Amino acid sequence: MSACANCAPKRGHWKRFPCAFCVQRTASILSNSLQWGIVLATEAEIGLSPAYRGRGLRAFDKISSRIAITIIRLSPRKSRSDFLMKLKLFLISSAFERRLDKHIVIASGCSNHYTISTQKDVVMENTVYVEMKNICKTFGVIRANNNISFNVNQGEIHSLLGENGAGKSTLVNMLSGIYTPDSGSIEIHGAPVRIHSPRQASELGIGMIHQHFKLIDVLTAAENIILAEKGSVFLSRKEAAKKIEKVMEGYGLFIDVSKKISEMSVSEKQTVEIIKVLYRGAKILILDEPTAVLTPQETEKLFVILRNLAKRGCAIIIITHKLNEVMSISNRVTVLRQGETIATLDTASTNLRELTELMVGKPVDLTIEKIPVDKGNLLLEVKDLSALGEHQVRVLKNLSFDLYEGEILGVAGVAGSGQKELCEGIAGLYPIESGSIFFEGENIVGLNPRDIIKKGISMSFIPEDRLGMGLIASMDMVDNMLLKDYVNQPGITIDRKPARQKAERVKKRLNIQTPSLGTPIRKLSGGNIQKVLLGREIDATPHLLITAYPVRGLDIGASYNIYDLLKEQKQKNTGVLYIGEDLDVLIELCDRIMVLCDGKITGIVESSRITKEGLGLLMAGETLSALEEEEASCKL
Repeated sequence: MSACANCAPKRGHWKRFPCAFCVQRTASILSNSLQWGIVLATEAEIGLSPAYRGRGLRAFDKISSRIAITIIRLSPRKSRSDFLMKLKLFLISSAFERRLDKHIVIASGCSNHYTISTQKDVVMENTVYVEMKNICKTFGVIRANNNISFNVNQGEIHSLLGENGAGKSTLVNMLSGIYTPDSGSIEIHGAPVRIHSPRQASELGIGMIHQHFKLIDVLTAAENIILAEKGSVFLSRKEAAKKIEKVMEGYGLFIDVSKKISEMSVSEKQTVEIIKVLYRGAKILILDEPTAVLTPQETEKLFVILRNLAKRGCAIIIITHKLNEVMSISNRVTVLRQGETIATLDTASTNLRELTELMVGKPVDLTIEKIPVDKGNLLLEVKDLSALGEHQVRVLKNLSFDLYEGEILGVAGVAGSGQKELCEGIAGLYPIESGSIFFEGENIVGLNPRDIIKKGISMSFIPEDRLGMGLIASMDMVDNMLLKDYVNQPGITIDRKPARQKAERVKKRLNIQTPSLGTPIRKLSGGNIQKVLLGREIDATPHLLITAYPVRGLDIGASYNIYDLLKEQKQKNTGVLYIGEDLDVLIELCDRIMVLCDGKITGIVESSRITKEGLGLLMAGETLSALEEEEASCKL
């Protein structure tokens, strides 16, 4: 039972002292597992406070060596590797579960005491899997759900539609155990249940797949799949692999589960999330904006998976703002408006216009008319732009492009392709390694945002992170309007009157729903917060407007209002750099589209000469020349 050949026994195998090599190696395993597994996983999942995380890290640093010594002393050599893996997964899952349960209790205001139905699922064909009746939920004076009722059948894909603040997320959060309803009932397979935690929801066969994946990059797919499963500490890697393989075969899913999450594509990560909930016995799947960061090809692959799951008896709920996808994938759709159920329709018997009118409560024009505007002067010229990210990895690789007055240049690409770094680099918020950025003939590389404003450079930037970078959550609309203008005011006092007039003007123009101009921004809905940010920048009448995902999280009515505003800027000879996710919108709204993949430009094309499928191939790394050659060969 010696730890290794270098460990010197001390009066028998139970009193030996391990060598420094063994201690160091085991402590390293523990440190990596605990710090990157527990701390980062819980941070991503539930947002632990920095102070709490810090205490956890210090505690693990102090005891890691002593734990390492104990493990070596008690573990036989031949089984040490398996033992360490089990210990790693056990510690991660235990801490993860404790912290998640604690967080949910605090968030939902419920106790830890609940009852879980032990009744086995007896599912007949075409039976109702989920039924929510007269669900009500209130947060303070806001009634998020008001007597909402809907059901999902076995083998059905059911979409939830509604404007921002309609109550969709609140409804599924009660089904997944994050909130509990104030009144109403939930039935799973015909039996009434009360769901007080995600753990209980999982045991009832409900799995939630979030828009932002809850995976740990440093672990493999298999380790992520069995993470937090009860009894995982006693499950060998062979047994876990067999169980995962059985699940994948049963549902027609195929993926290399030995790969680390950090090495996977976005679609592979999403597949891991699906396998993870199926592994835990989920028959009811909830997907929140599942196609937000997928290419068209990856979206179609996901839809194939979802249809296959439905054929195998799963009930699937999808929250999405993309009406075309609703019509493509759903069997039925339930429309919510202002916290109430408006209608539940068969998708085969409805259309986009009807769904939009039900969502908004009035007719909405779903066309984006492209306004022809003659190109003006060269406004922005980027040459050989490169930038470094974390670990000195190049995130922008020799980008070169230009943008003219009266032009909307779209930027397409899967998430993490360099869009964020590009727009922040132009705005002076991200360090540039090499290259130049000429704005109206002046190289602005090296200037910070304050210098850009002081120079009178007429450029506005709408960041992706609206509350972290664009606005201050604790301040009201008036003070947020002051953020860009106060430096230009003379004297030591600040005149708030112009900012108040600007806030009133923006509120009226964009129909911002707020109790008053003095209400803190954080109390507004996500869509209204986005309108405040966009309105502030547009009101400054810039020559260049940089917009990073300006309609992310907005309902369809608000989104089309934003498109109209951008077209207005185009008519005023403003140059617009539009970074978006919806390929249909990019084609209809933009004059040209630049596609990024892994920090490189794979093509810059006229929007009238490209299809969604072509954009998807460019987003996946295909070059424009190769795409043109393929199209030419198809015509022959």
